[in-house]
Order: sequence, then C-alpha cells, then structure tokens
Amino acid sequence: MKCPAIFFFFAMAGSTLHAQGVDVADAWARTSVQGQKATAAFMKITAKQNLQLVAVSSPVAGVVEVHQMKMENDIMRMRAVTGGLDLPAGKAVALTPGGYHLMVMDLKMALPKGSTLPLTLVFKDANGAQSKMDLRVPVAAVAPTGPAPAAPVHKH
Repeated sequence: MKCPAIFFFFAMAGSTLHAQGVDVADAWARTSVQGQKATAAFMKITAKQNLQLVAVSSPVAGVVEVHQMKMENDIMRMRAVTGGLDLPAGKAVALTPGGYHLMVMDLKMALPKGSTLPLTLVFKDANGAQSKMDLRVPVAAVAPTGPAPAAPVHKH
C-alpha cells in the first residue's frame, strides 16, 4: 500500500483548498538546485470578502515576498509589493510568471521536482483581524498542465 501522505497528495489533484473564506487553486513552485538562493511560487487566490495578503513565510526560506513584474519604459521590472496584495471579494487574483508572484528567497535547501514547498499565507481583513493558511505547494520544473493542488497542512 502507498504512503497515506502520497495518497492524500494525489487525492487533492484537481482540487481547490478552501479555508478562512479563502480559496487557493492551481498552486505550484519552480524547482531549485543545491546552492540556488531563490525560486518563485504561483497560485490563484480568491477571497470571499475583501482581504489583503500581508505576509508569507516558509521554514525553508529566509524570506518570502509578494513581487510584481511589469513593463516600465520597455524594460521588465520586478519589485516587492508593499502594504499587502489586495484580494477583492469574489475575484480571483492570479500569481503567475510575469505578473504577481511569490519570491522565495534565501533558500535553505534545494526544492527538486516532486517535492513540496511549505508556505504560510497571512491575510488581513478590513478590521485588521489576521488569519493564516498553511499550504504544501507542489514543486515542478514548469507549470502543471492541470490544476496543481495546494495541500493543506493545518488551518489557524
């Protein structure tokens, strides 16, 4: 019999994670090799109410930031998003290559294909109340052709 954790991972295939009024779908992270200090993670986040993604962390990285890539005077620029990423109620916000994405920096270990990247997302509502979502994001060399699950670790 296969390991229950592996079964759970594959049972989540094609699904969306729902927690705290937030849905995370199509999550994946780029592979990294030993000595590589940064990678990126991508997903679609849909909040049921207006929220902000105000922080992201991972035990395998020194820092995780929301970044945005955009064209400025015919030059592609990448900058950290300050003040949080707005998640309008009911609207999917896509974190994709070439747009908003999570920069996972100061990696403490390689992230080979088939492994998972543990992430904690921190959200803030209009009243300042915070909630967290812990994810295990599948690692792949390229974007999966189908929806990649974000397997939950636990919810706060």
